[in-house]
Amino acid sequence: MQLPVRLPVAPGGFVENASERVRRVVAHAVRGRVAGDPRGPGVRQEGDAGWFGPESVAWRVHADISTLIGGLRALLYQTLHPLAMAGVADHSDYRHDPWGRLHRTSAFVAATTYGTSAEAAAAVRRVEEVHRHVRGVAADGRRYSADSPDLLAWVHATEVDSFIAAYTRYGPARRPSSDDLDRYVAEMSIVAEAFGAEPVPRDRAELAAVLGSYELHATAEARAAARFLMFPPMPLTMRPIYALIAAAAVELLPLRAQLELGLVVPPIAGPLGVRPATRAFVGTVRWALGESPTLTAARERAMMRQRSEAELLASE
Repeated sequence: MQLPVRLPVAPGGFVENASERVRRVVAHAVRGRVAGDPRGPGVRQEGDAGWFGPESVAWRVHADISTLIGGLRALLYQTLHPLAMAGVADHSDYRHDPWGRLHRTSAFVAATTYGTSAEAAAAVRRVEEVHRHVRGVAADGRRYSADSPDLLAWVHATEVDSFIAAYTRYGPARRPSSDDLDRYVAEMSIVAEAFGAEPVPRDRAELAAVLGSYELHATAEARAAARFLMFPPMPLTMRPIYALIAAAAVELLPLRAQLELGLVVPPIAGPLGVRPATRAFVGTVRWALGESPTLTAARERAMMRQRSEAELLASE
């Protein structure tokens, strides 16, 4: 007698095939780990399109899974500024709550990118409130303050540069044009200006100049933070995947930064090992995730706002 085959049922009630089930499980696991919520960070359903809008490059870049690699590269890069690292070492709880910090960062990026203008401004204010308490004296005797325009500019520049590097190498098949990348830098200047950063780059040439203006050095605190970022506490099953993401992030760093941190990917290992494996992994996860629910919600909100404005104009 042949037994009936039972197919799994998705939360919406429809019958899932194996492919759909894999996508759902992977999407829930990735978004849950990165954002702390399997649905991803939430944004308002009503309001304006926010600081960027549906046609922006920022919406496209920040919705892609390559931001995981870019975000880790930015954190590693930022450790090389002794004053920025002193602030992290003295005031951050990254060792005790690394995933909580990732969730908060994810929420901030979602709010400033896909939230309404009010949500974006509120996210900046929350970070500024934290920054007000981050001040002290570094090991070399220099005073630091997290709300210093110069330090804010360093953090901003490394993040923008890292997202560009990761998206260019590991983004979707349609590669960003030179104009797209310059436009992205210009769009992200809105966030830097909201914090009072100075100087604020508005194209890639200015971005390179800002990054090149800092004297970088890996302190003992920086190397300790880098080791933690390379080997954070996590389940054994996640470690091979994280190791690949970490290797991809390190390989994207400037060689000088790799040497300072003592994290060098051998020249042959990058193009022959790290890059093909990372592209395969990122492509699989991108397929599983589909479109970000946060992006979908923001797009629907923007479309609803456009319809309302069109109807208002038609009625006048």
